[in-house]
Amino acid sequence: MMKKNKIFIACDSTNILKIKKIIKDTQNPKLKVGYKFGLEFLNSRYGRSFLSKIKNKIIFADLKIHDIPNTCVSTIKAIKDLNIDYLTIHISSGLEALKACKKITGKTKLIGVTTLTSLNNKSLKEIGYSKSINQLVYHQVKLAKKANLDAIVCSAHEVKFVKKFFKKEIITPGIRFDNKTDDQKRVVTPKQAYKNGSDWLVIGRPITKGNIKKNIQSLIDHLNQ
Repeated sequence: MMKKNKIFIACDSTNILKIKKIIKDTQNPKLKVGYKFGLEFLNSRYGRSFLSKIKNKIIFADLKIHDIPNTCVSTIKAIKDLNIDYLTIHISSGLEALKACKKITGKTKLIGVTTLTSLNNKSLKEIGYSKSINQLVYHQVKLAKKANLDAIVCSAHEVKFVKKFFKKEIITPGIRFDNKTDDQKRVVTPKQAYKNGSDWLVIGRPITKGNIKKNIQSLIDHLNQ
């Protein structure tokens, strides 16, 4: 049986009807599809209720938890009633917070966020980091490994060297069919991301903007080229 490419569709909307359409129109037997929801959706009027009722779908809560250990743990406890398969926490929350959260996530996979794809080396210097992106990601992934996290999020630009010492799932955002960057600075095409070793791709606007079914087919065609 042929291995299916795995993608998370970024559901970046608070409109429930639009979200339902995204889920309906992205069903495809050639892909393994999950759905990513962020804080915007969870905090919207009907977001929490929708997530608590959704069934038989892979759900990725991209909450990027980032706080002191006690608050991180309390946040996870507060969303235990939701059907979440994957949950993100910033690795920069520190080892203590990562370990404490890993203890209580149960079946939910805890994903460590490395360095956002909207940042480049210039951006890092602006916020006070002296390390390059590769150096920083290396240290972040080592911390994720130490905390026994289930997966990490990193740009496809770093996947090749991360794969050498992190053997669990790698989730990659910043995916564009044509390498246009918009608000993301470190982007790659889907085919290149898989080639680099990404396990899951996170794709939003290239799929959800315009004709969704047509965009899904364009993705499949791109991967088959």
